[in-house]
Amino acid sequence: MPVTEGIEAVFLTTHNWGKAAKFFQALGYTLEFETDHNSGQLRNGDGPTLFIAEVPASEKPETGIVLKVKDAEKFQAAPIVDVVTPFEDTHWGTRMMTVRDPDGRTWQLQAPKKA
Repeated sequence: MPVTEGIEAVFLTTHNWGKAAKFFQALGYTLEFETDHNSGQLRNGDGPTLFIAEVPASEKPETGIVLKVKDAEKFQAAPIVDVVTPFEDTHWGTRMMTVRDPDGRTWQLQAPKKA
């Protein structure tokens, strides 16, 4: 059974995209791209990417870890894994699945989108 391949990205939400991006750039991250809706991706070396998205002040800033999956079509969750949402295509060109661990935390799994 195929399994995850480590951490793909750290996903953060923020109330101020510009300040958050500058903060991580001051820590040595390089901006890889910025979107036109107050979000973007940064990287520091060969580690996981850092994706930051701005949310309204009414939402609490969150942190999430995105785990890498090589092939969504071949991935089968073990019975202990609570699948919240199956793999779905994203607007940024990947496939994402949400699972819940035994303590109730949700995790994102990301796989490349098939051509």
